[in-house]
Amino acid sequence: MILGTLGLWALLPAAVQAPPSRRTCVFFEAPGVRGSTQTLGQLLDAGPGPPRAIRCLYSRCCFGIWNLTQDLAQVEMQGCRDSDEPGCESPHCDPSPRAQPSPGSTLFTCSCGTDFCNANYSHLPPLGSPGTPGSQSPLATPGESIWMALVLLGLFLLLLLLGSIILALLQRNVCRVQGVPEPEPEPEPEPDSGRDWSVELPQLPDLCFSQVIREGSHAVVWAGQLQGELVAIKAFPLRAAAQFRAERALYELPGLRHDHIVRFITASRGGPGPLPCGPLLVLELHPKGSLCHYLTQYTSDWGSSLRMALSLAQGLAFLHEERWQDGQYKPGIAHRDLSSQNVLIREDGSCAIGDLGLALVLPGLTQAPTWAPTQPRGPAAIMEAGTQRYMAPELLDKTLDLQNWGMALRRADVYSLALLLWEILSRCQDLQPDSRPPPFQLAYEAELGSTPTTCELWTLAVEERRRPYIPPTWHCFATDPAGLRELLEDCWDADPEARLTAECVQQRLATLAHPQESHSFPEGYSHSCPPLCPEDCLSTPPHYHSPL
Repeated sequence: MILGTLGLWALLPAAVQAPPSRRTCVFFEAPGVRGSTQTLGQLLDAGPGPPRAIRCLYSRCCFGIWNLTQDLAQVEMQGCRDSDEPGCESPHCDPSPRAQPSPGSTLFTCSCGTDFCNANYSHLPPLGSPGTPGSQSPLATPGESIWMALVLLGLFLLLLLLGSIILALLQRNVCRVQGVPEPEPEPEPEPDSGRDWSVELPQLPDLCFSQVIREGSHAVVWAGQLQGELVAIKAFPLRAAAQFRAERALYELPGLRHDHIVRFITASRGGPGPLPCGPLLVLELHPKGSLCHYLTQYTSDWGSSLRMALSLAQGLAFLHEERWQDGQYKPGIAHRDLSSQNVLIREDGSCAIGDLGLALVLPGLTQAPTWAPTQPRGPAAIMEAGTQRYMAPELLDKTLDLQNWGMALRRADVYSLALLLWEILSRCQDLQPDSRPPPFQLAYEAELGSTPTTCELWTLAVEERRRPYIPPTWHCFATDPAGLRELLEDCWDADPEARLTAECVQQRLATLAHPQESHSFPEGYSHSCPPLCPEDCLSTPPHYHSPL
Protein backbone atom coordinates (compact mmCIF):
# COMPACT_ATOMS: atom_id res chain seq x y z
CA MET A 1 0.00 0.00 0.00
CA ILE A 2 1.33 3.45 -0.94
CA LEU A 3 2.13 5.64 2.03
CA GLY A 4 0.62 9.13 2.03
CA THR A 5 0.07 12.04 4.33
CA LEU A 6 -3.02 10.69 5.98
CA GLY A 7 -1.89 12.00 9.35
CA LEU A 8 -1.74 15.69 8.35
CA TRP A 9 -5.41 16.29 9.09
CA ALA A 10 -4.97 15.25 12.70
CA LEU A 11 -2.46 18.07 13.29
CA LEU A 12 -5.05 20.78 12.51
CA PRO A 13 -6.88 22.22 15.56
CA ALA A 14 -10.51 21.33 15.81
CA ALA A 15 -11.40 24.98 16.38
CA VAL A 16 -10.54 25.97 12.78
CA GLN A 17 -13.76 25.92 10.79
CA ALA A 18 -14.70 27.34 7.37
CA PRO A 19 -16.75 30.53 7.35
CA PRO A 20 -19.99 30.31 5.41
CA SER A 21 -18.88 32.67 2.62
CA ARG A 22 -15.26 31.55 1.97
CA ARG A 23 -13.53 28.24 1.45
CA THR A 24 -10.96 27.09 4.02
CA CYS A 25 -8.17 24.81 2.86
CA VAL A 26 -5.07 23.14 4.26
CA PHE A 27 -1.95 25.20 3.54
CA PHE A 28 1.51 23.67 3.19
CA GLU A 29 4.57 24.37 1.03
CA ALA A 30 7.59 22.05 1.12
CA PRO A 31 11.01 23.69 1.48
CA GLY A 32 12.57 24.62 -1.83
CA VAL A 33 9.27 24.75 -3.78
CA ARG A 34 9.26 27.47 -6.42
CA GLY A 35 6.43 29.99 -6.21
CA SER A 36 4.03 30.55 -3.37
CA THR A 37 0.24 30.62 -3.17
CA GLN A 38 0.13 32.26 0.26
CA THR A 39 -1.15 35.53 -1.29
CA LEU A 40 -4.25 33.75 -2.60
CA GLY A 41 -5.72 33.54 0.89
CA GLN A 42 -5.53 34.58 4.52
CA LEU A 43 -3.56 32.31 6.82
CA LEU A 44 -5.41 31.36 9.99
CA ASP A 45 -3.69 31.06 13.36
CA ALA A 46 -3.63 27.28 13.63
CA GLY A 47 -0.43 26.62 15.57
CA PRO A 48 3.27 27.28 15.13
CA GLY A 49 4.12 24.55 12.66
CA PRO A 50 2.77 23.09 9.41
CA PRO A 51 0.28 22.31 8.17
CA ARG A 52 -1.85 25.40 8.62
CA ALA A 53 -5.27 26.54 7.42
CA ILE A 54 -5.84 29.25 4.81
CA ARG A 55 -9.05 31.10 3.98
CA CYS A 56 -9.36 31.60 0.21
CA LEU A 57 -9.78 35.13 -1.15
CA TYR A 58 -10.36 34.56 -4.87
CA SER A 59 -11.98 31.15 -5.23
CA ARG A 60 -13.85 28.41 -3.39
CA CYS A 61 -11.43 25.74 -4.52
CA CYS A 62 -8.59 23.91 -2.74
CA PHE A 63 -5.69 22.12 -4.39
CA GLY A 64 -2.99 19.64 -3.42
CA ILE A 65 0.23 18.46 -5.09
CA TRP A 66 1.98 15.18 -4.13
CA ASN A 67 5.27 13.78 -5.39
CA LEU A 68 5.33 10.01 -5.78
CA THR A 69 8.88 8.58 -5.64
CA GLN A 70 9.49 4.84 -5.27
CA ASP A 71 6.03 4.17 -3.85
CA LEU A 72 6.44 6.98 -1.33
CA ALA A 73 4.05 9.96 -1.64
CA GLN A 74 5.20 13.25 -0.14
CA VAL A 75 3.14 16.44 -0.09
CA GLU A 76 4.67 19.34 -2.05
CA MET A 77 2.00 22.07 -1.86
CA GLN A 78 -1.49 22.58 -0.49
CA GLY A 79 -3.58 25.73 -0.54
CA CYS A 80 -6.17 27.83 -2.43
CA ARG A 81 -6.66 28.04 -6.19
CA ASP A 82 -6.53 31.49 -7.78
CA SER A 83 -9.86 30.81 -9.55
CA ASP A 84 -12.59 28.20 -9.76
CA GLU A 85 -11.75 25.80 -12.56
CA PRO A 86 -12.94 22.40 -13.84
CA GLY A 87 -12.56 19.81 -11.09
CA CYS A 88 -13.30 22.23 -8.26
CA GLU A 89 -16.82 20.88 -7.93
CA SER A 90 -15.49 17.56 -6.60
CA PRO A 91 -16.06 17.12 -2.82
CA HIS A 92 -12.95 14.90 -2.48
CA CYS A 93 -9.34 15.12 -3.54
CA ASP A 94 -8.92 12.71 -6.48
CA PRO A 95 -5.33 13.16 -7.70
CA SER A 96 -4.29 12.73 -11.32
CA PRO A 97 -0.74 12.53 -12.71
CA ARG A 98 0.44 15.81 -14.25
CA ALA A 99 4.24 15.84 -14.65
CA GLN A 100 7.50 13.91 -14.21
CA PRO A 101 10.08 16.30 -12.70
CA SER A 102 12.71 13.51 -12.81
CA PRO A 103 13.01 9.84 -13.75
CA GLY A 104 11.14 7.73 -11.25
CA SER A 105 9.24 10.72 -9.86
CA THR A 106 5.64 11.75 -10.68
CA LEU A 107 3.61 14.74 -9.54
CA PHE A 108 -0.07 14.18 -8.76
CA THR A 109 -2.52 17.10 -8.34
CA CYS A 110 -6.10 17.45 -7.26
CA SER A 111 -8.76 20.19 -7.02
CA CYS A 112 -11.80 20.00 -4.76
CA GLY A 113 -14.53 22.23 -3.44
CA THR A 114 -15.18 21.49 0.25
CA ASP A 115 -13.47 22.77 3.39
CA PHE A 116 -10.13 21.00 4.09
CA CYS A 117 -10.78 18.60 1.22
CA ASN A 118 -7.11 18.86 0.19
CA ALA A 119 -5.84 17.46 3.50
CA ASN A 120 -5.72 13.88 2.14
CA TYR A 121 -6.11 12.20 -1.20
CA SER A 122 -8.53 9.32 -1.69
CA HIS A 123 -6.17 7.19 -3.81
CA LEU A 124 -3.38 7.52 -6.36
CA PRO A 125 -4.15 6.11 -9.85
CA PRO A 126 -1.69 3.69 -11.46
CA LEU A 127 0.96 5.28 -13.61
CA GLY A 128 -0.25 3.54 -16.75
CA SER A 129 -3.75 5.04 -16.57
CA PRO A 130 -4.99 7.74 -18.99
CA GLY A 131 -3.55 11.12 -18.23
CA THR A 132 -0.17 9.80 -17.13
CA PRO A 133 2.40 12.47 -17.96
CA GLY A 134 4.39 12.05 -21.08
CA SER A 135 3.22 14.50 -23.68
CA GLN A 136 1.90 17.06 -21.21
CA SER A 137 3.85 20.10 -20.09
CA PRO A 138 4.95 20.46 -16.45
CA LEU A 139 2.38 21.98 -14.15
CA ALA A 140 2.80 25.67 -13.43
CA THR A 141 1.70 26.75 -9.98
CA PRO A 142 -0.53 29.81 -9.64
CA GLY A 143 2.32 31.94 -8.34
CA GLU A 144 4.59 30.87 -11.19
CA SER A 145 1.85 31.66 -13.75
CA ILE A 146 1.53 35.20 -12.41
CA TRP A 147 5.30 35.68 -12.58
CA MET A 148 5.43 34.46 -16.19
CA ALA A 149 2.54 36.76 -17.16
CA LEU A 150 4.36 39.78 -15.70
CA VAL A 151 7.53 38.90 -17.60
CA LEU A 152 5.64 38.57 -20.89
CA LEU A 153 3.84 41.88 -20.27
CA GLY A 154 7.15 43.63 -19.62
CA LEU A 155 8.64 42.26 -22.84
CA PHE A 156 5.57 43.37 -24.82
CA LEU A 157 5.75 46.92 -23.43
CA LEU A 158 9.47 47.11 -24.21
CA LEU A 159 8.91 46.04 -27.82
CA LEU A 160 6.04 48.53 -28.16
CA LEU A 161 8.28 51.36 -26.91
CA LEU A 162 11.09 50.43 -29.30
CA GLY A 163 8.64 50.24 -32.20
CA SER A 164 7.24 53.70 -31.40
CA ILE A 165 10.74 55.21 -31.30
CA ILE A 166 11.69 53.64 -34.63
CA LEU A 167 8.43 54.80 -36.25
CA ALA A 168 8.93 58.37 -34.99
CA LEU A 169 12.47 58.46 -36.40
CA LEU A 170 11.29 57.15 -39.77
CA GLN A 171 8.48 59.73 -39.94
CA ARG A 172 10.88 62.51 -39.06
CA ASN A 173 13.19 61.46 -41.90
CA VAL A 174 10.30 61.28 -44.34
CA CYS A 175 9.41 64.90 -43.56
CA ARG A 176 12.86 65.97 -44.70
CA VAL A 177 12.79 64.14 -48.01
CA GLN A 178 12.72 66.49 -51.00
CA GLY A 179 11.73 65.71 -54.57
CA VAL A 180 9.83 62.48 -53.98
CA PRO A 181 8.08 61.58 -57.27
CA GLU A 182 4.32 61.93 -57.51
CA PRO A 183 2.39 58.64 -57.26
CA GLU A 184 1.11 57.28 -60.51
CA PRO A 185 -2.45 58.48 -61.19
CA GLU A 186 -5.25 55.96 -61.02
CA PRO A 187 -8.44 56.08 -63.07
CA GLU A 188 -10.83 58.73 -61.71
CA PRO A 189 -9.41 58.99 -58.19
CA GLU A 190 -11.38 60.61 -55.41
CA PRO A 191 -10.33 64.18 -54.56
CA ASP A 192 -7.12 64.23 -52.52
CA SER A 193 -7.08 60.42 -52.23
CA GLY A 194 -3.65 58.85 -52.54
CA ARG A 195 -1.81 62.18 -52.66
CA ASP A 196 1.36 62.61 -50.69
CA TRP A 197 0.89 65.77 -48.63
CA SER A 198 4.61 65.91 -47.78
CA VAL A 199 5.41 66.45 -51.50
CA GLU A 200 2.60 68.73 -52.62
CA LEU A 201 2.72 71.12 -49.65
CA PRO A 202 5.41 73.79 -49.57
CA GLN A 203 7.33 74.80 -46.48
CA LEU A 204 6.96 78.46 -45.48
CA PRO A 205 10.26 79.81 -44.13
CA ASP A 206 8.53 82.97 -42.86
CA LEU A 207 5.95 81.03 -40.82
CA CYS A 208 6.56 81.43 -37.09
CA PHE A 209 4.82 79.63 -34.22
CA SER A 210 4.16 81.71 -31.09
CA GLN A 211 1.87 79.95 -28.60
CA VAL A 212 -0.80 77.28 -28.41
CA ILE A 213 -4.35 78.63 -28.56
CA ARG A 214 -6.30 75.40 -28.42
CA GLU A 215 -5.74 71.65 -28.46
CA GLY A 216 -8.25 69.36 -30.12
CA SER A 217 -8.55 65.65 -30.80
CA HIS A 218 -7.12 65.90 -34.32
CA ALA A 219 -5.07 69.10 -34.30
CA VAL A 220 -3.40 71.83 -32.24
CA VAL A 221 -4.09 75.50 -33.07
CA TRP A 222 -1.19 77.94 -32.70
CA ALA A 223 -0.97 81.70 -32.91
CA GLY A 224 1.82 82.77 -35.23
CA GLN A 225 2.99 85.12 -37.95
CA LEU A 226 3.37 84.84 -41.71
CA GLN A 227 5.21 87.67 -43.45
CA GLY A 228 4.34 90.04 -40.62
CA GLU A 229 0.63 89.10 -40.54
CA LEU A 230 -0.87 87.51 -37.44
CA VAL A 231 -2.25 84.08 -38.36
CA ALA A 232 -3.73 80.99 -36.78
CA ILE A 233 -1.88 77.75 -37.59
CA LYS A 234 -3.81 74.51 -37.35
CA ALA A 235 -1.16 71.79 -37.01
CA PHE A 236 -2.20 68.19 -37.71
CA PRO A 237 -0.23 65.15 -36.52
CA LEU A 238 0.84 62.63 -39.14
CA ARG A 239 -1.94 60.24 -38.13
CA ALA A 240 -4.57 62.89 -38.98
CA ALA A 241 -3.57 63.45 -42.62
CA ALA A 242 -7.05 62.34 -43.77
CA GLN A 243 -8.73 64.95 -41.55
CA PHE A 244 -6.34 67.58 -42.92
CA ARG A 245 -7.18 66.72 -46.53
CA ALA A 246 -10.94 66.83 -45.87
CA GLU A 247 -10.84 70.23 -44.13
CA ARG A 248 -8.46 71.68 -46.68
CA ALA A 249 -10.74 70.59 -49.54
CA LEU A 250 -13.61 72.58 -48.01
CA TYR A 251 -11.57 75.72 -47.33
CA GLU A 252 -10.25 75.69 -50.91
CA LEU A 253 -13.72 75.71 -52.49
CA PRO A 254 -13.68 78.72 -54.86
CA GLY A 255 -16.94 80.17 -53.54
CA LEU A 256 -16.22 79.79 -49.82
CA ARG A 257 -15.48 83.45 -49.09
CA HIS A 258 -17.63 85.23 -46.53
CA ASP A 259 -17.08 87.84 -43.84
CA HIS A 260 -18.45 85.50 -41.18
CA ILE A 261 -16.49 82.39 -42.14
CA VAL A 262 -12.87 82.20 -40.96
CA ARG A 263 -10.64 83.10 -43.93
CA PHE A 264 -8.33 80.44 -45.29
CA ILE A 265 -4.85 81.69 -46.26
CA THR A 266 -2.82 78.67 -47.37
CA ALA A 267 -1.79 75.11 -46.64
CA SER A 268 1.74 74.16 -45.72
CA ARG A 269 3.86 71.65 -43.86
CA GLY A 270 6.15 72.05 -40.91
CA GLY A 271 6.04 72.18 -37.17
CA PRO A 272 7.15 74.15 -34.13
CA GLY A 273 10.74 73.56 -33.04
CA PRO A 274 12.03 69.99 -33.03
CA LEU A 275 8.60 68.39 -33.30
CA PRO A 276 8.01 66.15 -36.37
CA CYS A 277 6.68 68.11 -39.31
CA GLY A 278 3.08 67.60 -40.38
CA PRO A 279 0.39 69.22 -42.54
CA LEU A 280 -0.72 72.74 -41.62
CA LEU A 281 -3.69 74.99 -42.35
CA VAL A 282 -2.87 78.70 -42.11
CA LEU A 283 -6.00 80.72 -41.27
CA GLU A 284 -7.01 84.24 -40.33
CA LEU A 285 -6.32 85.01 -36.63
CA HIS A 286 -8.93 86.71 -34.47
CA PRO A 287 -7.14 88.00 -31.34
CA LYS A 288 -10.35 88.37 -29.34
CA GLY A 289 -10.59 84.60 -29.25
CA SER A 290 -13.56 82.28 -29.24
CA LEU A 291 -17.16 83.20 -28.49
CA CYS A 292 -16.95 81.12 -25.31
CA HIS A 293 -13.86 83.01 -24.10
CA TYR A 294 -15.38 86.38 -25.00
CA LEU A 295 -18.68 85.73 -23.23
CA THR A 296 -16.82 84.53 -20.14
CA GLN A 297 -14.85 87.79 -19.96
CA TYR A 298 -17.37 90.40 -21.15
CA THR A 299 -21.03 91.37 -21.17
CA SER A 300 -22.70 93.20 -24.08
CA ASP A 301 -25.52 95.64 -24.67
CA TRP A 302 -28.50 94.83 -26.88
CA GLY A 303 -26.91 96.15 -30.06
CA SER A 304 -23.65 94.25 -29.59
CA SER A 305 -25.47 91.04 -28.69
CA LEU A 306 -27.59 91.23 -31.82
CA ARG A 307 -24.50 91.96 -33.93
CA MET A 308 -22.95 88.71 -32.72
CA ALA A 309 -26.20 86.75 -33.15
CA LEU A 310 -27.01 88.13 -36.61
CA SER A 311 -23.49 87.61 -37.98
CA LEU A 312 -23.49 84.05 -36.67
CA ALA A 313 -26.79 83.32 -38.44
CA GLN A 314 -25.47 84.95 -41.63
CA GLY A 315 -22.39 82.76 -41.62
CA LEU A 316 -24.42 79.58 -41.10
CA ALA A 317 -26.96 80.57 -43.77
CA PHE A 318 -24.08 81.08 -46.21
CA LEU A 319 -22.62 77.66 -45.38
CA HIS A 320 -25.99 75.95 -45.91
CA GLU A 321 -26.65 77.67 -49.23
CA GLU A 322 -25.85 76.04 -52.55
CA ARG A 323 -25.19 78.55 -55.30
CA TRP A 324 -23.40 79.62 -58.42
CA GLN A 325 -21.94 83.10 -58.37
CA ASP A 326 -19.66 84.68 -60.97
CA GLY A 327 -19.10 81.25 -62.50
CA GLN A 328 -18.05 79.73 -59.18
CA TYR A 329 -19.97 76.89 -57.55
CA LYS A 330 -20.37 76.53 -53.80
CA PRO A 331 -22.17 73.41 -52.54
CA GLY A 332 -24.32 73.42 -49.46
CA ILE A 333 -22.27 72.57 -46.38
CA ALA A 334 -23.35 71.33 -42.95
CA HIS A 335 -20.98 72.38 -40.17
CA ARG A 336 -21.89 69.56 -37.68
CA ASP A 337 -19.76 70.99 -34.85
CA LEU A 338 -21.17 74.43 -34.04
CA SER A 339 -20.10 75.39 -30.53
CA SER A 340 -18.98 78.54 -28.78
CA GLN A 341 -15.40 77.19 -28.98
CA ASN A 342 -15.60 76.98 -32.78
CA VAL A 343 -16.97 80.51 -33.30
CA LEU A 344 -14.49 83.40 -33.19
CA ILE A 345 -15.01 87.11 -32.42
CA ARG A 346 -13.85 89.60 -35.05
CA GLU A 347 -12.44 93.05 -34.32
CA ASP A 348 -15.82 94.70 -35.04
CA GLY A 349 -17.59 92.44 -32.50
CA SER A 350 -19.22 90.18 -35.09
CA CYS A 351 -18.72 86.42 -35.34
CA ALA A 352 -16.81 84.19 -37.74
CA ILE A 353 -17.48 80.45 -37.95
CA GLY A 354 -14.36 78.30 -37.89
CA ASP A 355 -13.22 74.68 -37.57
CA LEU A 356 -14.62 72.88 -40.60
CA GLY A 357 -13.04 69.63 -39.48
CA LEU A 358 -16.39 67.79 -39.41
CA ALA A 359 -18.14 69.88 -42.08
CA LEU A 360 -19.84 67.91 -44.81
CA VAL A 361 -20.76 68.73 -48.41
CA LEU A 362 -24.50 68.21 -48.90
CA PRO A 363 -26.37 66.83 -51.91
CA GLY A 364 -27.45 69.67 -54.19
CA LEU A 365 -30.23 70.58 -56.58
CA THR A 366 -27.74 71.13 -59.38
CA GLN A 367 -25.01 68.87 -60.74
CA ALA A 368 -21.84 69.53 -58.76
CA PRO A 369 -18.53 69.88 -60.64
CA THR A 370 -16.27 66.84 -60.64
CA TRP A 371 -13.72 68.63 -58.46
CA ALA A 372 -16.16 69.29 -55.62
CA PRO A 373 -15.50 67.33 -52.39
CA THR A 374 -17.16 63.93 -52.33
CA GLN A 375 -20.16 63.15 -50.15
CA PRO A 376 -20.08 60.60 -47.28
CA ARG A 377 -20.67 56.92 -47.76
CA GLY A 378 -22.91 55.14 -45.28
CA PRO A 379 -25.06 56.15 -42.30
CA ALA A 380 -22.15 56.18 -39.84
CA ALA A 381 -20.35 58.94 -41.76
CA ILE A 382 -23.55 61.00 -41.96
CA MET A 383 -24.41 60.59 -38.26
CA GLU A 384 -20.96 61.64 -37.06
CA ALA A 385 -21.18 64.84 -35.02
CA GLY A 386 -19.00 67.06 -32.86
CA THR A 387 -19.44 68.50 -29.36
CA GLN A 388 -22.06 66.45 -27.49
CA ARG A 389 -23.52 69.44 -25.62
CA TYR A 390 -24.70 71.02 -28.88
CA MET A 391 -25.90 67.84 -30.61
CA ALA A 392 -29.52 67.89 -31.80
CA PRO A 393 -31.95 65.37 -30.25
CA GLU A 394 -32.14 63.38 -33.48
CA LEU A 395 -28.37 62.86 -33.34
CA LEU A 396 -28.44 61.91 -29.67
CA ASP A 397 -31.07 59.21 -30.22
CA LYS A 398 -29.88 58.20 -33.73
CA THR A 399 -33.16 59.07 -35.48
CA LEU A 400 -31.73 61.46 -38.08
CA ASP A 401 -33.64 61.31 -41.37
CA LEU A 402 -31.20 59.42 -43.61
CA GLN A 403 -33.53 59.61 -46.61
CA ASN A 404 -33.19 63.40 -46.72
CA TRP A 405 -29.93 63.68 -44.80
CA GLY A 406 -28.84 66.94 -46.40
CA MET A 407 -31.81 68.84 -45.01
CA ALA A 408 -31.65 66.85 -41.75
CA LEU A 409 -28.07 67.99 -41.09
CA ARG A 410 -29.03 71.60 -41.82
CA ARG A 411 -31.79 71.32 -39.21
CA ALA A 412 -29.35 69.83 -36.70
CA ASP A 413 -27.06 72.85 -37.26
CA VAL A 414 -29.97 75.21 -36.54
CA TYR A 415 -30.55 73.48 -33.21
CA SER A 416 -26.89 74.12 -32.31
CA LEU A 417 -27.28 77.71 -33.50
CA ALA A 418 -30.19 78.19 -31.07
CA LEU A 419 -28.01 77.14 -28.13
CA LEU A 420 -25.33 79.64 -29.21
CA LEU A 421 -27.92 82.41 -29.50
CA TRP A 422 -29.08 81.58 -25.97
CA GLU A 423 -25.48 81.82 -24.71
CA ILE A 424 -25.04 85.23 -26.38
CA LEU A 425 -28.31 86.63 -25.03
CA SER A 426 -27.58 85.31 -21.53
CA ARG A 427 -24.77 87.89 -21.29
CA CYS A 428 -26.79 90.86 -22.59
CA GLN A 429 -26.97 93.67 -20.00
CA ASP A 430 -30.18 95.10 -21.41
CA LEU A 431 -32.06 91.83 -20.83
CA GLN A 432 -31.43 92.00 -17.07
CA PRO A 433 -33.43 94.29 -14.73
CA ASP A 434 -30.29 95.49 -12.93
CA SER A 435 -28.07 95.39 -16.07
CA ARG A 436 -25.91 92.75 -14.36
CA PRO A 437 -26.07 89.41 -16.21
CA PRO A 438 -25.12 86.28 -14.26
CA PRO A 439 -21.72 84.64 -14.88
CA PHE A 440 -21.45 82.93 -18.23
CA GLN A 441 -22.62 79.33 -18.47
CA LEU A 442 -22.62 77.01 -21.46
CA ALA A 443 -25.93 75.68 -22.71
CA TYR A 444 -27.25 73.05 -20.25
CA GLU A 445 -24.43 73.76 -17.80
CA ALA A 446 -26.92 74.92 -15.16
CA GLU A 447 -28.83 71.64 -15.51
CA LEU A 448 -26.02 69.13 -16.12
CA GLY A 449 -22.74 70.74 -15.12
CA SER A 450 -19.59 71.32 -17.16
CA THR A 451 -19.09 67.74 -18.44
CA PRO A 452 -22.46 66.12 -19.20
CA THR A 453 -22.55 62.55 -20.46
CA THR A 454 -24.39 61.44 -23.57
CA CYS A 455 -26.91 59.61 -21.39
CA GLU A 456 -27.60 62.75 -19.32
CA LEU A 457 -28.03 64.88 -22.44
CA TRP A 458 -30.34 62.29 -23.97
CA THR A 459 -32.52 62.22 -20.84
CA LEU A 460 -32.75 66.00 -20.68
CA ALA A 461 -33.07 66.97 -24.36
CA VAL A 462 -34.76 63.92 -25.87
CA GLU A 463 -36.81 62.20 -23.19
CA GLU A 464 -37.78 65.25 -21.11
CA ARG A 465 -37.61 67.74 -24.03
CA ARG A 466 -36.10 70.39 -21.81
CA ARG A 467 -34.14 73.36 -23.10
CA PRO A 468 -31.99 76.09 -21.48
CA TYR A 469 -33.92 78.38 -19.15
CA ILE A 470 -35.25 81.64 -20.63
CA PRO A 471 -35.58 84.23 -17.83
CA PRO A 472 -38.87 86.14 -17.65
CA THR A 473 -36.97 89.42 -18.08
CA TRP A 474 -36.30 88.47 -21.69
CA HIS A 475 -40.04 88.49 -22.36
CA CYS A 476 -40.36 92.04 -21.09
CA PHE A 477 -37.77 93.59 -23.38
CA ALA A 478 -39.33 96.65 -25.01
CA THR A 479 -38.12 95.97 -28.56
CA ASP A 480 -40.11 92.78 -29.00
CA PRO A 481 -41.63 91.06 -25.95
CA ALA A 482 -42.24 87.69 -27.64
CA GLY A 483 -39.64 87.68 -30.39
CA LEU A 484 -36.72 86.19 -28.47
CA ARG A 485 -38.63 83.27 -26.95
CA GLU A 486 -40.35 82.45 -30.25
CA LEU A 487 -37.07 82.62 -32.13
CA LEU A 488 -35.28 80.22 -29.79
CA GLU A 489 -38.21 77.81 -29.52
CA ASP A 490 -38.60 77.70 -33.30
CA CYS A 491 -34.89 76.87 -33.66
CA TRP A 492 -34.54 74.16 -30.99
CA ASP A 493 -37.94 72.52 -31.55
CA ALA A 494 -37.95 68.79 -30.78
CA ASP A 495 -39.45 68.18 -34.24
CA PRO A 496 -36.64 68.84 -36.75
CA GLU A 497 -39.10 69.64 -39.55
CA ALA A 498 -40.64 72.44 -37.43
CA ARG A 499 -37.35 74.31 -37.06
CA LEU A 500 -36.49 77.45 -38.94
CA THR A 501 -33.88 77.50 -41.65
CA ALA A 502 -30.71 79.48 -41.00
CA GLU A 503 -31.89 82.00 -43.59
CA CYS A 504 -35.13 82.55 -41.66
CA VAL A 505 -33.19 82.97 -38.41
CA GLN A 506 -31.13 85.65 -40.13
CA GLN A 507 -34.30 87.46 -41.22
CA ARG A 508 -35.87 87.38 -37.76
CA LEU A 509 -32.71 88.69 -36.11
CA ALA A 510 -32.46 91.47 -38.67
CA THR A 511 -36.00 92.48 -37.76
CA LEU A 512 -35.15 92.47 -34.05
CA ALA A 513 -32.02 94.52 -34.68
CA HIS A 514 -33.77 97.14 -36.84
CA PRO A 515 -37.52 96.92 -36.19
CA GLN A 516 -38.27 100.20 -37.96
CA GLU A 517 -36.42 99.37 -41.17
CA SER A 518 -37.83 97.45 -44.08
CA HIS A 519 -36.12 94.20 -45.03
CA SER A 520 -36.24 92.16 -48.18
CA PHE A 521 -38.08 88.96 -47.26
CA PRO A 522 -39.21 86.06 -49.46
CA GLU A 523 -42.33 86.49 -51.51
CA GLY A 524 -45.48 85.99 -49.47
CA TYR A 525 -43.97 87.31 -46.23
CA SER A 526 -46.53 88.91 -43.91
CA HIS A 527 -45.26 92.40 -43.04
CA SER A 528 -48.00 92.78 -40.43
CA CYS A 529 -46.05 90.43 -38.14
CA PRO A 530 -42.40 91.34 -38.76
CA PRO A 531 -40.76 89.13 -36.10
CA LEU A 532 -42.14 85.93 -37.57
CA CYS A 533 -40.75 83.96 -40.47
CA PRO A 534 -43.35 82.82 -43.06
CA GLU A 535 -44.63 79.27 -42.95
CA ASP A 536 -42.95 78.43 -46.26
CA CYS A 537 -39.60 79.28 -44.66
CA LEU A 538 -39.90 76.43 -42.17
CA SER A 539 -37.30 73.78 -42.99
CA THR A 540 -37.42 74.34 -46.75
CA PRO A 541 -34.33 74.43 -48.94
CA PRO A 542 -32.57 77.79 -48.94
CA HIS A 543 -32.72 80.11 -51.92
CA TYR A 544 -30.47 78.81 -54.69
CA HIS A 545 -28.81 80.87 -57.43
CA SER A 546 -28.51 79.05 -60.74
CA PRO A 547 -25.76 79.84 -63.24
CA LEU A 548 -26.63 82.23 -66.01
